[in-house]
Parts: sequence; C-alpha cells; structure tokens
Amino acid sequence: MFRGRHEHSIDAKGRTSLPARFRDVLSARGETCIVITTALDSCLDAYPLREWEAFEQKLSEKSQFDGKLDLVRRHYVGGAMECEVDKLGRLILPSSLRGWAELDSNVLWVGVGKRIELWQPARFLAGNVVDLHKPESMQDVKARLAELGL
Repeated sequence: MFRGRHEHSIDAKGRTSLPARFRDVLSARGETCIVITTALDSCLDAYPLREWEAFEQKLSEKSQFDGKLDLVRRHYVGGAMECEVDKLGRLILPSSLRGWAELDSNVLWVGVGKRIELWQPARFLAGNVVDLHKPESMQDVKARLAELGL
C-alpha cells in the first residue's frame, strides 16, 4: 500500500524520482513499471502495472456500449502511459501527462492506498488541505471514517 506525501523535482527532460518508500512497495511486488494516467481530479493517478491490468480487466468485462463508461475509457484509459522505473528510481513523466496536471519543476507524490496521485504542490494545497478547515468538509470526513468503523 502507498501512503505519505513526498515532493520531488522534475528535470528538463521530464525525469523525476519515485519516492524510496514507493519504490520499496513496487520492489516487494517484483514490479518496475507504473501506469500513470490523467485523473478525474487535476492531478495524475499512478498504479503498479498489475493493479492497472486488474482495473482494465474489470472494465473490459463491461459492455463497450455502456455510455456511462465512455469518459472512463477515453479519458482515464486513453490517457494512460506505462512508465518504467530505472535502477536509480527515476522515471520520465511524458509531457502530455505533465501538461494535464500542470507539473513543471516539482511534483508531489501522494500515496492513497493502492494507487498514487501526482500533484502540482500548490494545486494540492489549494484544493485539498484548505478544504479540511471548512466545518462541512471536516464533518464529511468524520462521517466517512465512522462508516468504516473508525
């Protein structure tokens, strides 16, 4: 499972480092590739290859004529790219993906369980952390935790 937040730089070639803790998770699974796609939020989603393949398998079992899934297929699957992690723990973020998430010189890797989100750091703070200070957001978080029995 992926957890935690880690900020890394992006060089002029679009290379960045996968956080060491996330590399450890991949290594334990025997994987060196992650699939990164355009998320439904203003960020990118990254999955270990096997998690992504399981998602694609579930999606392929649905009717191709189910219009409710068109956006998922076109945006989420159509935007996905396999990114190989090299021996130094680096990968290249393709320019189309960097453009979607407005990533330039830094990326915030956010572990959210089975997947990772990649955020432009200021955008993450503006859209997520600030919301926790709103009473209605905090009540919603508390209600969701209670549903989980926590």
